[in-house]
Amino acid sequence: MAAAALPADRSAPLGLAAPLGLFFAVFVLLPLLLLVFVSTYADAAMTGHGLHQYTRFLGDAFNRGVLLGTLSLGLQVTGLSLLLGLPLAYAYTLVSARWQGLLMLLIVLPLLTSAVVRTFAWVVILGRQGIVNTSLLQLGWIDDPLRLLYTQGATVVALTQIELPLMVLPLITALLNIDPNLRQASLALGAGHWRTLWQVTLPLAVPGLLAGALLVFASSVSAFVTQTLVGGGQHILMPFYMYQQAIQANDYPFAAAIAVLLLVSVLVVVTLVNTLGRRARGFVHA
Repeated sequence: MAAAALPADRSAPLGLAAPLGLFFAVFVLLPLLLLVFVSTYADAAMTGHGLHQYTRFLGDAFNRGVLLGTLSLGLQVTGLSLLLGLPLAYAYTLVSARWQGLLMLLIVLPLLTSAVVRTFAWVVILGRQGIVNTSLLQLGWIDDPLRLLYTQGATVVALTQIELPLMVLPLITALLNIDPNLRQASLALGAGHWRTLWQVTLPLAVPGLLAGALLVFASSVSAFVTQTLVGGGQHILMPFYMYQQAIQANDYPFAAAIAVLLLVSVLVVVTLVNTLGRRARGFVHA
């Protein structure tokens, strides 16, 4: 009787996974395949097939600059998010449960607000008549309003504030999973708090750091709304370039090629980071 029940038990996970697999195939895999197919059309009239759209993009210095600028923006946002998120996540592990609840509320609260709303808030804050310029003028520190909005720096700051929870939450999880006895042993052996942090805590938190970095990077390079509203179109980035080619120029094959190249670029970065992460974890465990 028990042996006869084994096949049914083994097939149960497959039955549970079938709806998820179907959902993935219909709403993720098929659209991606369609995107790749459209990108192979030779011209905007969608006649002929080939790799013309890809050679057109990669063969132009301006297009390559747009791609590199977008990836650079993602790296800047990721770096700043890590710089701000790591102390916040570490502080979370040191405070009492009561303060942890308050900190978690502050960390998660931005996720409960639309990214569009938060982006418009930054437009109000950084505008010529915004809070920052008004305060500086009233304090007498400047004579004329500063040009804060529609700059690369403003885009990085706004995206960092929006993406920061995606960095902090994985870091908190990784730090909480570290055995407290390891820190105590390091301190007992004569290592100071800073040395323990750099040589014990941070290496063990690498998985959370990498997870947060990948989430922030992938999200920031594709953040069309924030890049457009805060950047003001002064710096052409891949999402806006894609929109421009599809909606304004009606060149859907080229827009599809831009999307595919952005996706491939992000996947390459993710693969490299995962490879470095595995080596780092192997080094730590060794």
